[in-house]
Amino acid sequence: MNKVILITGASSGFGKVIAEKLSKSGNIVYGTSRNPEKYPKPENYELLKFDITSFKESKKLVEKIVSKNKRIDVLINNAGIGFTGPIEEISINDVKRVFDTNFFGHIDVVQSVLPIMRKNKSGLIINITSIAGYNGVPFVGIYCASKAAMEFFGEALNMELDRFGIRVVNIAPGDYKTDIINNRHDTKLKKDSAYYEVYSTLVDQWNLSMSKSRNPIEVANLVEKVIKSKNPKIHYIIGPFLQKISILLKKILPEKIYQRLLMNHYKL
Repeated sequence: MNKVILITGASSGFGKVIAEKLSKSGNIVYGTSRNPEKYPKPENYELLKFDITSFKESKKLVEKIVSKNKRIDVLINNAGIGFTGPIEEISINDVKRVFDTNFFGHIDVVQSVLPIMRKNKSGLIINITSIAGYNGVPFVGIYCASKAAMEFFGEALNMELDRFGIRVVNIAPGDYKTDIINNRHDTKLKKDSAYYEVYSTLVDQWNLSMSKSRNPIEVANLVEKVIKSKNPKIHYIIGPFLQKISILLKKILPEKIYQRLLMNHYKL
């Protein structure tokens, strides 16, 4: 049976690719965007106006979908923004905006979707997190923290919902060629900042690396595989080999040696 699927943040990046993939497979897909009018109208799915940081719109969003379909089978928590900057010089307001988008907003959507999933005694929630949620990357600490929060949120939620036949899965991608560069907020530093030279160099390196990264269709294919699976895992990690192996190295190496490897990699 085709699924009714809600994807937050589906106007670009992973969300758009996932929405296109799942809708072409015959599923009924609804994506969200703060400003859907800025984007071409999707051919096979509906892009609904929704601000995940409003904390007022999620119930209406869910009610609109349920009124048409009587159910939501799959929720994909994908909306997010990138953020970089030395912790000493970042704005607290920027930090709050990152967590509202990458973490708190998703809790609000989940709380609105769960009553209908519990009523139907089935459902799947997929959190698109990040390999960055497994590591404290220098100058990306706030983004890493927001994604780590989603990882633990997903683990706990999966246990809470087990009795209702609802599964929760975390998919952590590494670097992929998406619009995250354009949607990422890089803290602007003055040239006399103690961090200016090393931070500016790293931002340039990240931009170059992302522009040459892997095709995000790999993530969409994995999402579809998880949806079709009768017994999916709780955690999936996907991306470049070195990024995936870094998670294993962190588990087996002494912490100071591992951190020194990271610092050498980033030339700190």
